[in-house]
Amino acid sequence: MSEHVLVERSGPLQVIRLNRPEKKNAITRAMYLDMKAALEEGDADESVRCHVMLGSPGAFSAGNDLADFLAVATGGEGGQEVYDFLLTLASCRKPLVSGADGIAVGIGTTIHLHCDLTLASPRTVFSTPFVDLGLVPEAASSLLAPMVIGHQRAFALLALGEGLPAQEAKAMGLIHGVVEPAELEGEVFGLADRLAAKPPEALRIARDLIRGPREHVLARIREEAVHFMERLKSEEARSAFMAFMSRK
Repeated sequence: MSEHVLVERSGPLQVIRLNRPEKKNAITRAMYLDMKAALEEGDADESVRCHVMLGSPGAFSAGNDLADFLAVATGGEGGQEVYDFLLTLASCRKPLVSGADGIAVGIGTTIHLHCDLTLASPRTVFSTPFVDLGLVPEAASSLLAPMVIGHQRAFALLALGEGLPAQEAKAMGLIHGVVEPAELEGEVFGLADRLAAKPPEALRIARDLIRGPREHVLARIREEAVHFMERLKSEEARSAFMAFMSRK
C-alpha cells in the first residue's frame, strides 16, 4: 500500500483510510489500486467482518486527482484503475461503513452510495460537479442516486451540480446519520463493531436481500465508464480541467 492509503485491522474490522490531507484526499491512480486490493484482501479474509472507509479531518475526498485526468485528456493512458476499483466496490461481499467529514466531491460522494451505513459531520457537503468538468456521473450514481433521493434531487446533484449538505442528505436517506466531527470516527467504529458482532452468514444473506442483484449496478458502472472515457478526452473536458488547474 502507498502512504496515501492506510489499511489497518482493528479486531474484526478492516479500516481503509485516505491519507493525502495536503491534497484534500484527491484520489490518484495508485490510490485506486490500493483501495481495490484492500477490499479484495478483506473480503477474502474470514477474520474480517466489516470494512470501514474514512478520510481525514475536514476532507473525506476532493474527488479524482485532476492532474491524472488532465494527463488522460491530453493523450495519456489511464482510467482503468478507477473502473476496476468501482467494480470491486460494487461487488464487495462484506458490509461497508463510511464516515465523511467536510469535503466530499465527485467519487468522494458517490462512493457512499455503495456503503451500507454512512455517517457525516454537519460541515460535510456532498457534491458531484461532473457536468461542470465536461464529464458524466460515475460509480452507477446515475442509477443509484435517483433510486435513493428521487429524480429531481438526483438531477440537481449529478447534473446541475448543487451541493447536498449532510442534514439534507440524511433527511433524503442518502446517509444514515449526522454527528459532530469529534465524535464521527467513534460512532463509525461503533456501527461497524455492531455489524461485526452479528452472525456473519445471516448478515450476508440479509445484506444481499436488501441490496438486491448487483448485475444492473455493474452494468451501469460499465455504461457510465464508456461515456466517461469519451468525455475525458473531449475538448470540453480539457478546457474545463485546464481552467480549473489555472485557478489553483
